[in-house]
Amino acid sequence: MRTATAELKSLYNREMTSARTAADADSRWAHLERAHIVSQPYPWLHTRNHVAMFRLAVRQHERREALGQIVRIIVAAPGSLAGRYPEGNTGRTRVGLMTPMAVPTDLAAEIGRAA
Repeated sequence: MRTATAELKSLYNREMTSARTAADADSRWAHLERAHIVSQPYPWLHTRNHVAMFRLAVRQHERREALGQIVRIIVAAPGSLAGRYPEGNTGRTRVGLMTPMAVPTDLAAEIGRAA
């Protein structure tokens, strides 16, 4: 099992804090998506991110998103442990569970420096 460096944890925590303190829902989701990209290789962080996504979906009464996040909560840790996760995937229900996506350039650079 891979362990996140202190720098990666800091990057993840920064995005999670930004999600909690963002002024609007779109910004909250954007930060949670960035935190998801950072968290994918790490079972605990990955699962924690999907729990936060589930909570936001419930608060916003987004039934489809909440149900999709339940599935993702269940598979997050096993996927991370097995190394089976789609790089760059934002973790949202509107994106396929195993669909790889481009990592935003700024985030890729930060991950590279923090790894």
